[in-house]
Amino acid sequence: MTAERVNPPELSPPAGFSHAVVATGSRLVFLAGQTALDADGEVAGDTLPEQFTRALTNLLTALRAAGGTPADLARVTVYATDVAAYRTHARELGRIWRELAGRDYPAMAVVGVVRLWDERALVELDGFALLP
Repeated sequence: MTAERVNPPELSPPAGFSHAVVATGSRLVFLAGQTALDADGEVAGDTLPEQFTRALTNLLTALRAAGGTPADLARVTVYATDVAAYRTHARELGRIWRELAGRDYPAMAVVGVVRLWDERALVELDGFALLP
């Protein structure tokens, strides 16, 4: 699988995402929304950075179980119950992303939502990956 990150100079420089990802591969993996649930089904963490870390870890665990790596991610959507808080913590969340998933950013979006399935959840991530 190859994933080419495309960031046209006509658009503002991306920070923590790619404007487009052109991927070729033979397997498409759809990743279900992951929140900060621990193995017992309880939300772990009280802060947005704590929950983001767990949600991203859960997403990457599902991806690895399907045979993929973070570099295979083509698209990730982040659902946040408080977009202002997400922006406030953006630098820390970016650091967490780089530590867990590296610097090959997929195409991404952050979407504000009223609430998530579990009322204690502050953030949820879903996406898809292309595997060779």
